[in-house]
Amino acid sequence: MIVLGLILLLLGFALGIGILWTIGIILIVIGAILWLLGSMDRAVGGRRHYW
Repeated sequence: MIVLGLILLLLGFALGIGILWTIGIILIVIGAILWLLGSMDRAVGGRRHYW
């Protein structure tokens, strides 16, 4: 999810499309939160590991 967010962020910046920029930032933040929760051995969405 973080990689997809980075791709959308770069595309939004390069093409000048604001909605891609916004979606990219949101995906990066959500991906980072899920990554942190998964690394703390906390179940995320009923799973012990977030892939």
